[in-house]
Amino acid sequence: MTDPVEHATVPGTQGEAREWLDIRAGTVLEARPLREMRPHAFWLTIDFGPHIGVRSSVVQVNHRYVPTRLVGRQICAVINVPPRQVGSFRSEVLTLGMPDSNGEAVLIRPDGRVPDGGKLF
Repeated sequence: MTDPVEHATVPGTQGEAREWLDIRAGTVLEARPLREMRPHAFWLTIDFGPHIGVRSSVVQVNHRYVPTRLVGRQICAVINVPPRQVGSFRSEVLTLGMPDSNGEAVLIRPDGRVPDGGKLF
């Protein structure tokens, strides 16, 4: 099977997307359900270490995640995106996920514990 986006690049990067996207690991400090949003939407507070600090993110996930089990878990996020207003919440980073075989979100995280703020290379 051929990947239809095999040769796609981020505009203006000349194929150097990893220099353009700043993807970091962080630890979820707080996870709150957003009842006024869609089901399974959460507001996360994420610690990206002393050099980056704490940032917020709004995520749309599924039944796989409950707020209490997200706290303490590491996730990966793009930290150099403009903040977005999502309802009454400000999302400062883009938390990364991929669809499972049913199309439901699976959050991306390091395979082992890494320092908060660790950069994907």
